[in-house]
Amino acid sequence: MEFIEEMTERGVTERRFQLEVDGETVPGILWTPEDARGARPLVLQGHGGTQHKRVPNILSLSRRLVRHNGYAVAAIDAPGHGERMTDEDRAHNEAIRRDGGAMTDERRKQLAERGRRVTGEWKTTLDALQKLDEVGNAGPIGYWGVSMGSAFGIPFVAAEPRVTCAIFGLAALSMGRRAIADHAEKIEVPLLFMNQLNDELMTPESALELFKAFGSKEKTMHINPGPHMGIPRFEVEQYELFYARHMGTAEP
Repeated sequence: MEFIEEMTERGVTERRFQLEVDGETVPGILWTPEDARGARPLVLQGHGGTQHKRVPNILSLSRRLVRHNGYAVAAIDAPGHGERMTDEDRAHNEAIRRDGGAMTDERRKQLAERGRRVTGEWKTTLDALQKLDEVGNAGPIGYWGVSMGSAFGIPFVAAEPRVTCAIFGLAALSMGRRAIADHAEKIEVPLLFMNQLNDELMTPESALELFKAFGSKEKTMHINPGPHMGIPRFEVEQYELFYARHMGTAEP
């Protein structure tokens, strides 16, 4: 892991890094308390489709978890996103935005292939992060990701025993992703599942089917009125409380 840029604002240190995974450069960001020392809980954040590691919702939640809970938080660019975007990816993402995110066979195939790559990238990133003094390997690990962050995060969490709790959402079995149910059944950690009543990409019933598929004994589903991109801001408080309940807090 190579750190390439650092800045500190209001007690939060943000460091950009990159690491090599299977011949590809994976860029990411690590947020920690200013002058952090010693092991602490870590949250891994997966961004949504057509987005990147530093979109406003990722950035704001990262800073909140660092300031309020003393956590370390990390995010990486998924294949074809952020600093890994090619001209072909830009055209592809523009087409997704233009037609409202509707799934096609080509997009399902691409999503599945990228999802397999992301699992390995997150594992390698986690290995590197746990070698840092300010993260360590003694603290619990959480995951957060909705929409594509769930599509990629569910297989990762199913395959990664170090993750102790997770927040997913904006995902369903009706999105051409029935194979994701096999991964969901393997997940037994506590989870919070976020969905929108008027999501234009899925029905509440199909989201509930995915929620039922999770093997977790402790799981909660929140559903609010509004479109796919409309999770209310007040739910951020619930994210913070969920992680504090399952991972505790840490001193800076």
